[in-house]
Amino acid sequence: MAKLKTTYFCQNCGQQSAKWMGRCATCGEWNTIVEEVVAKDEPEKGGWRSPSAGPGHVRVAAKPKALHAINYEEQPRIPTIDGELNRVLGGGIVPGSLVLIGGEPGIGKSTLLLQIALSLSGMRVLYVSGEESEQQIKMRAERLDAPVSDCHVMTETSTQNIFRVVEHFEPEVLIIDSIQTMQSSLVESGAGSVSQVRECTTEFMKYAKESGVPVFMIGHITKEGSLAGPKVLEHMVDTVLTFEGDRHTTYRILRTTKNRFGSTDELGIYEMLGSGLRQVTNPSEILISQRDDALSGVTIGSMLEGNRPLMIESQALVSVATYGTPQRSSTGFDAKRLNMLLAVLEKRGGFRLGQQDVFLNIAGGLRVEDPAIDLAVCAAVVSSYEDIAIAPSIAFAAEVGLGGEVRAVSRIESRIAEAEKLGFKEIYISKYNLKGLDTKNMGIRIRPVSRLDEVFQGVLL
Repeated sequence: MAKLKTTYFCQNCGQQSAKWMGRCATCGEWNTIVEEVVAKDEPEKGGWRSPSAGPGHVRVAAKPKALHAINYEEQPRIPTIDGELNRVLGGGIVPGSLVLIGGEPGIGKSTLLLQIALSLSGMRVLYVSGEESEQQIKMRAERLDAPVSDCHVMTETSTQNIFRVVEHFEPEVLIIDSIQTMQSSLVESGAGSVSQVRECTTEFMKYAKESGVPVFMIGHITKEGSLAGPKVLEHMVDTVLTFEGDRHTTYRILRTTKNRFGSTDELGIYEMLGSGLRQVTNPSEILISQRDDALSGVTIGSMLEGNRPLMIESQALVSVATYGTPQRSSTGFDAKRLNMLLAVLEKRGGFRLGQQDVFLNIAGGLRVEDPAIDLAVCAAVVSSYEDIAIAPSIAFAAEVGLGGEVRAVSRIESRIAEAEKLGFKEIYISKYNLKGLDTKNMGIRIRPVSRLDEVFQGVLL
């Protein structure tokens, strides 16, 4: 029988200590140390492919190998019919990978994974749920507009029982919903505790690496928005995806915060419908407001999310500060960078913004970090300050420096091509981006500028 003992774990970072402390010595958080009961597992009660699983399952001790002597063959990725997921994962599902998906309750994590399971036609998919019954999963599957596939459902929380089924069923894709509901008999604490989450994740990681079967796991998040459980959970998995969005709106954003097999700058955009999640192949159209009349304080700028160019709308409102200290508020844009741009406009452009309230909003709920949006933000602020509308057929793609200069940005060709595809007539860029740029064969007028005053002379009608 396993020997029981108690130890203390930090609920934030997973640090183990022999006694209780008010503050974790590793992450510095207060009141996160919790006592848990753990058990030292015996050899005959091991997890995935334990020594008792049979003669062919005995694990051989690892030996060091020279790097040049290791044989490597790149395995083809498993493509899905979901182009947004393929983009976020870096081109498809990698065999033997462990993918963690987190998000707010009710945001659509289970719907996304069930939709993926139903779309993998010709592959044996095992969907393991510890939160819903088989009837609930069946009801959701009937709502989804997905083709019929070889998807099997099992409701179970014990990892040992799951692995017994897995060894006989031999799935090609395994989905766990969710990791916080899983429980291993090797640990005596309750499901969702630090030790249980760590042990269960370790077992699924070993299974994925030894069998080559990709494993998707759903993870809960805390009220602060971070993944629940120990921080080591994010270190153990290969890919961490975050499903974002407001439950009161229809659009969802799938971001990559960690990816060992691709870029971490990609994002996928979905629309939540009654029949499931619909891919948004042209997100620029939903990020730009549809309006008939030109309004002051509204401009269109170009940003990059990974390899995808997006045309987004910047909305600014400038009014006289009647309540003392002027307000500076921004949504979707860094507040410190907004203050810097306002100082540049006042110092280099001559606009008296010191006694003005300035409100900035990036439409569509996106968080912009690309400096190429600077020129669009400055133009929106000046447009609202002067109460002069900027033509909706004009786009901007340039960074603004502290000297009032318009600086060049990367991948200007793809930004211009996206603006041309959406029907824009003119785009303002830095003149330093003209080098090597073929402007003759473009269906959009290029406006190269070097300073802010050149921009305002051309756009303020």
